[in-house]
Amino acid sequence: MTAATRPHDLLRFATAGSVDDGKSTLVGRLLHDTKSILADQLAAVERASRDRGLDGADLALLTDGLRAEREQGITIDVAYRYFSTEVRSFILADTPGHVEYTRNMVTGASTAELALVLVDARHGVIEQTRRHAALAALLGVRHIVLAVNKMDLVGWDESVFDSISAEFAQFAKEFDVDDVVAIPLSALLGDNVVDKSARSPWYGGPTLLEHLQSVPVGEDPRRQPFRFPVQYVIRPQSPDHVDYRGYAGRVASGTVSVGDRVVVLPSGRVSAVKAIDTPEGSREEAFAPQSVTIRLADDVDLSRGDLIALESKAPVLTSDLTGTVCVVADRALRPGQRLLVRIGTRTVRGLVHTVIDHLDVRTLERHPDPDALALNEIGRVQVRLAEPVAVDAYHQLRRTGAFLLIDDADGATLAAGMADAPGEVPR
Repeated sequence: MTAATRPHDLLRFATAGSVDDGKSTLVGRLLHDTKSILADQLAAVERASRDRGLDGADLALLTDGLRAEREQGITIDVAYRYFSTEVRSFILADTPGHVEYTRNMVTGASTAELALVLVDARHGVIEQTRRHAALAALLGVRHIVLAVNKMDLVGWDESVFDSISAEFAQFAKEFDVDDVVAIPLSALLGDNVVDKSARSPWYGGPTLLEHLQSVPVGEDPRRQPFRFPVQYVIRPQSPDHVDYRGYAGRVASGTVSVGDRVVVLPSGRVSAVKAIDTPEGSREEAFAPQSVTIRLADDVDLSRGDLIALESKAPVLTSDLTGTVCVVADRALRPGQRLLVRIGTRTVRGLVHTVIDHLDVRTLERHPDPDALALNEIGRVQVRLAEPVAVDAYHQLRRTGAFLLIDDADGATLAAGMADAPGEVPR
């Protein structure tokens, strides 16, 4: 069974685009043409459109209300939309495109497997297009769709589409993004969004929905190393469970079977999997992203924040955490700053040793040794940890390579980070 035919696949994707590229209209069109809009929602949009003197429904109104609230800082940072077809379910993170909302795009794209980047066919690749692609690559997004919108306003000129596609593909290669699919479309008219358009006979590729339904989703757990951050230690007090000791959590990656040799980090204690329990009963195997309780053959001193991994493929322990961060609080991140570092379910104290560089998201140039990183700024930092932690490179394993920097005074999240490979020398 292929990725395109499994009925319960889930694709998380994020949208990004500049003002007036037609992102609201495209999202509205996608929801409308996949019949993911309730009748009363559509009726409200049609009434609002008539009040504005429009002949048809302005599908951008389906998302603009939420976006207005979000950009005013009232309620919503990233607007999430949920829809499905017979083939696949989707979670769409509708992110703002302005520089001052960089942290919002980081939030929306951090769990996405695909980024949908819009450009206006009349303007082509601009500064914000490059920034969106760079952020997607930085966040480990594996697939990018370049939606060349408003092709109707350039007469469906094939040479315009080819020129934009070639320029974007060349830029994407600089960030090691190989899977880029460019699609010519008109969100307003619905061309190549769900149905193929007769106005682009020269285009032989998929429609947007066809590609979203067929792009590979997820990783095969059997190809990934096993990682299990412990969330809770279960010690029932009833007479029937006097000897029961289980470790509950969610499998972050990989698979594990009863009998496998595992190591507990950071202690380094080795044991074997005695049993795997679920609400439905015992299992011989567990794989990502299942939530299970693991029992070990030995009495190991283990608590929340520890990590269980296969002995043969254990992560590296490090007391020096280096990675790229995006500051999400209105407080600068500076060398010498004391804070808390959370990786998975483990939280340790840390010290910002060095702010290595600052990434200018306008020019994509890196400036070394800045004094600090401010709100929405991105840069690389080196953090000294009070205790060693198990960490993976973010681009290899997202869940155990992501971290948060937290103010130890009030618990506010200061920055979201993506770890480099442990031991990598800062440049």
